[in-house]
Amino acid sequence: MDPIYLIIVIILLGLAVLDLSVGVANDAVNFLNSSIGSKVAPLWVILTVASVGVMLGTLFSSGMMEIARSGVFHPEMFSFPNIMVLFLAVMLTDVILLDVFNSLGLPTSTTVSLVFELLGSAVAVAIFSIWQANAGDLIEYINTGKALAIISGIFVSVAVAFIVGSSVMYITRIIFSFKYRKTFRFFGALWCGFALTAMTYFIVFKGLKNSPIVATDFLYLVESNMLRSLLVTFAGWSILMALLQFLFRVNILKIIVLTGTMALALAFASNDLVNFIGVPLAGLDAFKNASATLASGGSIDTLYMDALNGPVKADIRMLLAAGIVMVLALWFSKKAKTVTETEVNLARQGSGLERFSSTPLSRSIVRWGVDTNRFFNKWTTPSFREKLNSRFIIPEQIEEQGVSFDLIRASVNLTIAALLISLGTSLKLPLSTTYVTFMVAMGTSLADRAWGRESAVYRITGVLTVIGGWFITAIVAFTVAMVVAMFLAWGGKIAIFIALALVGFILFKSSKFHQKRKLAEKANATLIEDESGIVKTSTTEVREVIGKMLDIYHQNVKGLTRESRSLLREIASKADELYLNYKNKRTYEVVPTIQSITLKELDIEQEYVQIVDYTYEITKALRVITSDSSLYIENNHKGFNNEQEEDLEDLSKKVTNMYKTYIGMMEKSDYSGFATITNIRDEIIEQCAKLTKKQIRRVKDKECSTRNSILFMNILNETKTIVLQSVNLMKSQRNMILTVKKLTDEETKKKN
Repeated sequence: MDPIYLIIVIILLGLAVLDLSVGVANDAVNFLNSSIGSKVAPLWVILTVASVGVMLGTLFSSGMMEIARSGVFHPEMFSFPNIMVLFLAVMLTDVILLDVFNSLGLPTSTTVSLVFELLGSAVAVAIFSIWQANAGDLIEYINTGKALAIISGIFVSVAVAFIVGSSVMYITRIIFSFKYRKTFRFFGALWCGFALTAMTYFIVFKGLKNSPIVATDFLYLVESNMLRSLLVTFAGWSILMALLQFLFRVNILKIIVLTGTMALALAFASNDLVNFIGVPLAGLDAFKNASATLASGGSIDTLYMDALNGPVKADIRMLLAAGIVMVLALWFSKKAKTVTETEVNLARQGSGLERFSSTPLSRSIVRWGVDTNRFFNKWTTPSFREKLNSRFIIPEQIEEQGVSFDLIRASVNLTIAALLISLGTSLKLPLSTTYVTFMVAMGTSLADRAWGRESAVYRITGVLTVIGGWFITAIVAFTVAMVVAMFLAWGGKIAIFIALALVGFILFKSSKFHQKRKLAEKANATLIEDESGIVKTSTTEVREVIGKMLDIYHQNVKGLTRESRSLLREIASKADELYLNYKNKRTYEVVPTIQSITLKELDIEQEYVQIVDYTYEITKALRVITSDSSLYIENNHKGFNNEQEEDLEDLSKKVTNMYKTYIGMMEKSDYSGFATITNIRDEIIEQCAKLTKKQIRRVKDKECSTRNSILFMNILNETKTIVLQSVNLMKSQRNMILTVKKLTDEETKKKN
């Protein structure tokens, strides 16, 4: 046998390990978001519980392995060489696709990606086979009936999960309300008993059916006495929960959430393990079959993969090894945390920085919701509405705990998602765990009124973005897998090594992008607790933003004089990023920051608000200058003449001098010479007026074109805005420091 096939098998197994890592990074959000969002326990406890669930789930997954072998195509139509190319194209595409989505922090469906990758790769290899043989029909190669059933099941699960999640959450909240402790004393044990019984039924009674470690006689005994088993299970769990609640004062909701986390991790591993190792194990079995054929004197070129149609009994050692890799990725993957943050952010109860903006579609949906609510109010009595609304009032102590949602919602999220996924697994339907858990979480957050008028439009945009990403996943997975498979089939051994090198390069760049993004988020994160914290944070930010603005302004002048498109594009991007940071800060962070701290001096809060406002106005003006300059040079307009360049450079030096003078004052904490700053400001404003007159003279003398003049005068006008707002910024920062110093001196006098 050609050694290339052994190399392909080794590559497939290596990619399986890599795919498990990036796959868990994507799917960790499915079973971690409820525990993390409700802060049910320390992170290490949550990860430990989830790890146990993952390891158990790997042992229940062998029945799903058939999907990768015969769920999308007919393996008996593919020769051994062609099916190895098919499998390799699927794995190469899957690793890249999942890693890209992880780097962007967007949860995507590993099931959807696998199904469409298999479909795209199978179509490409089938077309290549038909072209080689000059005979055949594409429809004979694809298992269209089963593929359509799988795809339709995946997409139907979106609606089912959302409707079931929102309905159950709405009823649950009406029963318990946010002030659930009193009601929970009477019904909590029954609620938890029902939840645990449901998890036990679907995960144990149904999940064990496909497990290679459970005896058939035991399964028969359980199924023969199912009703009795369920009643005994419900009674046992309810009694145990009641004992823990009343005798040992245990918060049994935490038990439900942690158990649900383990159950959902188990359901994820049992249902989704096929997405990561199903294809490599199928490739390994194909290789073993080809080796046996060669040993008996046969030819692998005419060997068709009928053997892959048979039932699968996965090697338990392989399953355990896969489980270990998944657990390690769960603990150490930074991208898993990024994806988890996205879903928790969309489902959180409180306000804060919204990651997504609004769209016409999301605004229309919100308007429809508002109109529906008005119609409901019109046909219900005030007393009924008041009683209903009282069930959704959030106590202040819950808001102060800093959790994204409470334990009641977390338990509903986990229970419903685990039931739906386990049901799909028992029916051998490769439901998308991402679809199900994400839509359940979104349904419960909607029913829990987490999407208020202040945030609904942004949350809906986020949901639509994620769902749109799933559809894009399907299209991209099909297309890329088809292109890769065609390239591998046509290019042979050389194409395989080129594809591997390309995958390595993409993974390297993706990792760098993710690191850069997280560093930027960390730099923007601030923690303000008191006067000293807000002053320290504001002083640091003023120093940093002055440095960034000065660099951008100076580089913009340099880019114009050199007519450098690349430099102007780069600084325009930096200016835009700086502007968006302070736009978000001004919109979402200022008010929550003021609400979260208690200051003795309102003047400090006022100066803090003004600092953010002034910085926002400066970055907005800077953004106008850089974007206009970049567009001007990008359109190949004639650059500035020597006189204009000298004028801008001289202006840039004065702006630099103003900033450096103030930085010196900050470093010495001596603002006695602040009049120097105002004098420089007046000089710059006067110089801008003179330069405007000079430009008008150039226009009259027809020395400059219209676009040239417009850009030059826009730079002067925006520079005036920057200078004026910068001095205001400096005054506010100075006043803040002097106020704190005054308070400190007064406290010192009182002590003495």
